[in-house]
Amino acid sequence: MAKLGTEKRPIIVRVHSEEKARYIAETCAEHGWHYIIGFELDKPEDMSDFEKMLNPSSPSVSEKVGRNAPCPCGSGKKYKKCCGGSGALLV
Repeated sequence: MAKLGTEKRPIIVRVHSEEKARYIAETCAEHGWHYIIGFELDKPEDMSDFEKMLNPSSPSVSEKVGRNAPCPCGSGKKYKKCCGGSGALLV
């Protein structure tokens, strides 16, 4: 699948006002994003694609617990003797 904001997959936005359309067009042009703006007054506004591009989600990061590190459950035992040995995984 193509990346959002490219020519093959443009940002699709539905707005009710000229001001919002102008703001979105200027912001997209500033970042070099491809976009399609529609005026549909009978449907609710939809700016989800635009918001995704402005606030991209960051990938979740989990810290790996070493076998000989203290267990994160707080027991004071090594991970391999506590939660790691039972097959349970604590994140």
